[in-house]
Amino acid sequence: MDIDRIKQLRNEWEAEEKIAHIHGWDFSHIEGRYEEEDDLPWDYRQIIDEYRCDDMKLLDFDTGGGEFLLSLGHPFENTAATEGFPPNVELCKETLLPLGIDFKPCDDEKNIPYADESFDIFINRHGSFDPKEAYRLLKAGGVFITQQVGSRNDRDLVEMVLPDVPEPFPGMDLATQRKRFEGAGFQIIRAEEAFRPIRFYDVGAFVWFARIIAWEFPDFSVDKCFDNLLKMQEIIDKNGKVEGMIHRYLIVAKK
Repeated sequence: MDIDRIKQLRNEWEAEEKIAHIHGWDFSHIEGRYEEEDDLPWDYRQIIDEYRCDDMKLLDFDTGGGEFLLSLGHPFENTAATEGFPPNVELCKETLLPLGIDFKPCDDEKNIPYADESFDIFINRHGSFDPKEAYRLLKAGGVFITQQVGSRNDRDLVEMVLPDVPEPFPGMDLATQRKRFEGAGFQIIRAEEAFRPIRFYDVGAFVWFARIIAWEFPDFSVDKCFDNLLKMQEIIDKNGKVEGMIHRYLIVAKK
C-alpha cells in the first residue's frame, strides 16, 4: 500500500472517529456500509406480539431512545419505560412523556422504581436485567421477554484491533442466564442462542462503530490501532468485506 493511500485512509478514518456519536440507538450513519442481526432464528417483535395484548401493562426497561417501544403500537396509557443513559433519558423525556407513557429514569436493574406486581409483560432488548427484580415487578402469570447480546459478541473484530482485551461481560450466555431465571422462580417458556455474521464493507464504518460500542472496544482510537486497521483494510481490499460474529440469546420466562 503506497504512502499517499495510507495518508488518505488515515484522514478518512479520523474523520469518522471525530463524528462518532449516536442519537437514541440510530445506526443510520453506516447504513449500507455494514450488516448485522438480519437473520436471527427468531423475531423479537413477533414474539412480543404473541404474548402482548392491548390491555396489558407493559414495561420496557433500558428503552434506549424509545424507538422500538413506540414501534410496538402498545396503548400509551398501558406503557411504562425506563432508561439510564443520560442523553437517551433526555430524549425519552421529550418523546415519551408527552404521549402519556409512564417514563422514569433508571440505571439500576436491581432497583426499578415501580411497585410490586405492576406489569403483565416486561421486555428488555440488549439492556441490563435482574431476574429477581423482574419477578418482583411482574404479576402472577406475567411474562419477561429479553433478547440479549452475548459475551462473545464481536470478539473476532475486537481481537483484530485490540488483542488481549478481556470480555466485558463474562457469563452473558444462555446457559448461565437460564439458571439465574430459574433460580429466581421463573418457568422458562423459550430459550435460544445464535451466532451470526457481522460484516463491514469499509474500515471507516468500522471505526465509527467501534467508537460507539466503546464497552466492547475500550480505548479504541485510529491512532492506537492504525496498523491493525491497515490490516483490516487489506482484508476488505481482497474480500470486499471484513467479517466477525455476533452473539445473541433469547429468553421468554413466565412468573
